[in-house]
Amino acid sequence: MDKQASTLKTKHKPKAQNLTPNEKAIIESIPVPLLRSLFTRIWKVKIRLQFTGWLQYIPPALVSLLALLLAGIARWLGSRLIALVFALVGGFLFAWVVFDLVTVKFKLRLPEPLPRRNDDLGLFDLMRARHSCRSFQTRKLTSPDFQELMDSVQRHSAQPGIGNSPVRFEYISAPLTVWPTVNATEFLVAIAPLEYDRLAVIDVGYRLQKIVIDATRMGLGTCWIGPGADHQSIKQRLGDRFDPLKDHIICVCAVGYQSRYIPLFIRIFTAQFGRRLPLSKLFFTDPEFKVPLDPESPPFDRFGRNFEICQWAPSSYNGQTTRCVAVMEESGKDQEPRLERFDFYAVTASRYYAPVALGIWCANWELGCQAQQIQGRFAVLSTVEREIHGRQDNTQLPRYDVSWVPKLRATDQLRLAQDNPAGSGEGIDSDQ
Repeated sequence: MDKQASTLKTKHKPKAQNLTPNEKAIIESIPVPLLRSLFTRIWKVKIRLQFTGWLQYIPPALVSLLALLLAGIARWLGSRLIALVFALVGGFLFAWVVFDLVTVKFKLRLPEPLPRRNDDLGLFDLMRARHSCRSFQTRKLTSPDFQELMDSVQRHSAQPGIGNSPVRFEYISAPLTVWPTVNATEFLVAIAPLEYDRLAVIDVGYRLQKIVIDATRMGLGTCWIGPGADHQSIKQRLGDRFDPLKDHIICVCAVGYQSRYIPLFIRIFTAQFGRRLPLSKLFFTDPEFKVPLDPESPPFDRFGRNFEICQWAPSSYNGQTTRCVAVMEESGKDQEPRLERFDFYAVTASRYYAPVALGIWCANWELGCQAQQIQGRFAVLSTVEREIHGRQDNTQLPRYDVSWVPKLRATDQLRLAQDNPAGSGEGIDSDQ
């Protein structure tokens, strides 16, 4: 019996000692074998602390101890003022670490109220109000909130995606081995087919983002978790709902009520991701990504805050790996060029996190268009359909993934019919 319990305990330990391919590549790039071995050991310790939930408390604790040590040295050297400053800083940080340990790690805290709903916010303000929740209350979702969330999952899972491969979201009500989110006990696990399908990965971001926006309207906190999730612990919690011969976990999303008890290190960590690239680095009007798009000039001004909500879309470690190119169709001398489509690209070779981020952009773009009653559809176009020359495959970076094609307005349809009577409206579908 003891042996069986020990075996079960061992099985539930996260494989924190395993390095990701990116981490291995970084370590292997270190030329000195001794330094490479030392760095490997330090990195493995860091990962173990990360997945056992202690990493966020150690850095401020070390800083506080260092400040107290410097205070002692300054006092010994006779510099009382400097010693007092270091002692105050060290004491303050040490007290904060103790407070974080008591209230977050050991969950000894005062009860927290339920957050208010965001039904009064419009779509664009709702998207801007959403941010990653790194610390959750210890309570579970109420029955009405849980049912509303599951209704959203069912609704968006049933709607057509950009691709054709099935993706699904499994709910788990149990602690998982994740980082840096603390005290999360409810998750949505995004699962795609085991055989790699890039459009299925894009659909994970596309569908799950819509669920996240619904959760934000409910007043729930959410956090996308990719590299910070231990898949082994997730598979164990899923049990028979996960088939290792058919399924692949893409990412997880923690969901619950946001807590005001947030460890100091996580506050600092989160603050680093509060910046975004300017729109001029994300949206372009040429296939070489050199001419920035001007959101305030026609015909782009009709899309309003669509550009902004894509700019502030979540991505793995705020990598912002998606770019967009507006493609214009040249017209006659006296006519303005007509907007033909928007092409969405990934700028890194990531097979999972970049396409998920691109899918999130697509969801935001579509929801923004619907809010402004702008009709269109997503389509995956070939190089011939896009009239792209010199780039015969999708292996080059930036990599093309999908296009958004607007539905022609009445004025454009009339003009196109006058210019080309035999082919007016060809290739343009109604909104999705």
